[in-house]
Amino acid sequence: MSIAGDSPRDHSHDHAHDHGGGADLEALRRGSTAEAWDAIYSPSERRWSGQPNQALVDEVTGMAPGTALDVGCGEGADAVWLAQQGWRVSGLDVSGVALERARAAAESAGAEVQWLHSGLDDTELPEDGFDLVSAFYPALPRQPEGMNLIALLGAVAPGGTLLFVAHADVDPDEARERGFDPDAYLSIDDLEAALRRSSRWEVTTRERRSRRVADGAGAGHTHDEVLRAVHSAE
Repeated sequence: MSIAGDSPRDHSHDHAHDHGGGADLEALRRGSTAEAWDAIYSPSERRWSGQPNQALVDEVTGMAPGTALDVGCGEGADAVWLAQQGWRVSGLDVSGVALERARAAAESAGAEVQWLHSGLDDTELPEDGFDLVSAFYPALPRQPEGMNLIALLGAVAPGGTLLFVAHADVDPDEARERGFDPDAYLSIDDLEAALRRSSRWEVTTRERRSRRVADGAGAGHTHDEVLRAVHSAE
């Protein structure tokens, strides 16, 4: 998964960072598998900008570093930036191609990151969770049993922060015409509704923001929907 300059992820589990071109949408329409995401990454040496998402920088700057999970880390720009700020980072993605690039980016930056080649709902995460869980533009399939939602919320430690960022101004009819059905995936509205139903969560931020991306496949998206929530320690 990725950032406001980096992006994507999934596997019928978790992954998105950005859905830019027709190839992306066609792969998602076919099933959003790890193989499909490898095919999306493979044609170019670098798909995303290589810079951390602006919303991540804005929200995390000033936080005391702890443990962090980047869900759908893609080519690793967010995870590397977090590690450079002192966080102990795990980056999760279903695309082996993306993770190879992420490892190379971390090595080049002298950053230490644990890379997890897996989907969100089929990997073993620490029982005590992470102090920060970030998910940028994730393609988490909406499931009847809600396993992706359960896994996402369960990854946040008591007292920890969840940061979920989605593209704003998506026209669902236009997306469906191009082969991607937004209703098939966990939305930021779904997540907010679940958080507000629980006494253990406080939504501290939900707003639309401009998005600054110089290049990469996600550069055409101009605004984000940002949700930040804190998991009660009680």
